[in-house]
Amino acid sequence: MNHNIEVSSGNIYADLGTADAEEMQVKAQLATTIGNIIKSRRLTQEKAAQLLGMTQPRLSNMLRGQFRGISEAKMLDCLNRLGRDVQIVIGKPRRTPGSLKVVFS
Repeated sequence: MNHNIEVSSGNIYADLGTADAEEMQVKAQLATTIGNIIKSRRLTQEKAAQLLGMTQPRLSNMLRGQFRGISEAKMLDCLNRLGRDVQIVIGKPRRTPGSLKVVFS
């Protein structure tokens, strides 16, 4: 039996060759965090959707990884509405293209 193991880059979207892999990875991290906060606050999806200013089906889709139609700005707004501060930090200039990361404190 031959087992081929492929090492991941850490970004499944990049591994799959998705053009917007970095953006999708960020959205996945944000959606996971939003879901964890909703769960820790014991909110129903209906209550959470009202708090976040979206429909319950749209929230459900986002939490299941279907977030292509939801902007990062909307996701950051969701975090604010859930009582989280969000800071955007721009790094020092570099010679190569920069990267996009989500860092949680």
